[in-house]
Amino acid sequence: MKEKVIEVYNKLSRDYELHVDTKSGHNAFYERPAMMKLIPHHLNGLAVLDAGCAAGWYTEQLIGLGARVTAVDFSPGMVEACVRRVSDRAEVLTCDLTEQLPFATGAFDWIVSSLTLHYIDDWRPTFQEFQRVLKPGGTLLFSVHHPFMDYTMLDRPDYFAHELLSEVWNKEEAGPVEVMFYRRTMQEIINVTSERFAIDRIVEPQPSPELLNNPEAREWCSRWFERLLTYPHFLIVKACVR
Repeated sequence: MKEKVIEVYNKLSRDYELHVDTKSGHNAFYERPAMMKLIPHHLNGLAVLDAGCAAGWYTEQLIGLGARVTAVDFSPGMVEACVRRVSDRAEVLTCDLTEQLPFATGAFDWIVSSLTLHYIDDWRPTFQEFQRVLKPGGTLLFSVHHPFMDYTMLDRPDYFAHELLSEVWNKEEAGPVEVMFYRRTMQEIINVTSERFAIDRIVEPQPSPELLNNPEAREWCSRWFERLLTYPHFLIVKACVR
């Protein structure tokens, strides 16, 4: 599975670098605004880990908020794309979130992880490391596939199954790519998170009505706005170290 994820996201790295910010409405107009609302406007001097940085959009935003950012990703291709984006303004590393992290205990004030954890089967070792590298009272903010979306869109027979799924993404640079990820229930997400963190906020994003007046979002809104008002695709969790 690890080798498959690396291969897939190396292939997708150019699409993430060149197109996601402008052509992926689910990222640009749906997940990112909801996540950013949960991050303070100022992170001056705070140490932040971007866990699963992809091509570096969040890395760049966090730098802009004044944070000292370390960005990690499993895919060398994504790491290279992130470095091209932020240059030496952040430390960017290839890193496996399922293994021990190469950081000191209490190294970070925040961990931000966007649409990454559903590629990991067992969250417990990862959350143990997240807890370790966060300072006391530090914040974990992450987004994942919403269990309802995976269950209904992929027509699964058993909501309660923890299972490996796949779908084909057809991208401009990479062409058709099979992407694999894990589906889990809402109770698993909440219970595993709360074993090590105190949950502060659960968000099931809905698109903002302001998007209807945004010409860049017009095409995406025509396809997705009404659906996402009643049918969540992502889930956001904000939690703090106990």
